[in-house]
Amino acid sequence: MGWEIIRPDAVIVWKNEEVRRRLSWYYNVMKGWKPAKFIIARSLQLDAYSSIQELSEADEQDLWRHHEKTQEEFNKIWREIKENDKPRYSTYIGTAEPSFLDLKIELVKRLTTPCRLCERRCLIDRTKQIGACRLKYETYVHSAFLHMGEEAPLVPSGTIFYGGCNFTCVFCQNYDISQIAPRLGKIVSPIELAYIQDILARKGARNINHVGGDPTPSAHTIIESLKYVRSNIPQLWNSNMYMTIETLMLLVDLIDIWLPDFKYGNNKCAFRLSAVKNYWEVVTRNLKIAATHGDMIIRHLVLPGHIECCSLPIMEWISKNLPKDKILVNIMDQYTPMHLVKKTPHRWPEISRRPKAVEIEEVRKTATRLGILWEPVS
Repeated sequence: MGWEIIRPDAVIVWKNEEVRRRLSWYYNVMKGWKPAKFIIARSLQLDAYSSIQELSEADEQDLWRHHEKTQEEFNKIWREIKENDKPRYSTYIGTAEPSFLDLKIELVKRLTTPCRLCERRCLIDRTKQIGACRLKYETYVHSAFLHMGEEAPLVPSGTIFYGGCNFTCVFCQNYDISQIAPRLGKIVSPIELAYIQDILARKGARNINHVGGDPTPSAHTIIESLKYVRSNIPQLWNSNMYMTIETLMLLVDLIDIWLPDFKYGNNKCAFRLSAVKNYWEVVTRNLKIAATHGDMIIRHLVLPGHIECCSLPIMEWISKNLPKDKILVNIMDQYTPMHLVKKTPHRWPEISRRPKAVEIEEVRKTATRLGILWEPVS
């Protein structure tokens, strides 16, 4: 393929038995031995509704009630497929109508009008106005390519960068698409987005990496696109994880591997640097849930001057609240002052420099002491 030469660690990493074990579901889907979760979801027939038209006319509370019931059935099927050593992909190549995926498509559309996709809960009808994420209903793709710079198990990653974000990070490296000009990308329909995913799969992508900005404001288009994707390829959610519980419940049956960005160890730092409230409560809640629904590599970008207040509390929380024997953590050392911090460093003096080697070492030593596996992906 050529990428093996660029990133030989992307091949070597799978010789690590612990990585194989912790990312076993993702690995099996990547190899084509198991069906991606969205394929299972769209093969699962709904009993409560006879047509998509009936779905669209149903009361939202009824939709959620049937979603909860069907989700139980889905989880039974998914667990059985996970535990069965025999390949089961061929069993789930059909498409039911209406399917469990169709139910999710209808519900996620409802969540945009008024918008309740993220925990800002701006309650704006995004078919008519721009929401807190700086987007209306349209989804903008700024780029889509085989990314060679992600964690070794993910390379090459079929990465799709979406415009818009529900955070306002003062140090954002993608500030142009997240904050400054999120609507200068190409508007894509669900069918067009599915085509992009299939092209990336044919080029050799190991996964479809939904990122931005943040993918949450575009969840309605992303979820609907899965109705049309023809490739059996793992879906990866690369996000700040600030979505509502409703959005998360729609995603958990579709995402094969989570790549959450765990930024802050407290609400004060989150509000000061990203202008979001209740960060700690929302993100830790979502991480606990997501960790039981698919594989996970947590990213933590070490911010200079935020070791005691953010990095160490995050490592402590992970060690006490997530299954340490099932997740991987990327302790990232590449922070560079960008965006507003670069323009006006005096406003955020502690992060106006690169992290020191001793700061990175302290975080990684703490992670090791707590039993967190970080070396294969950091």
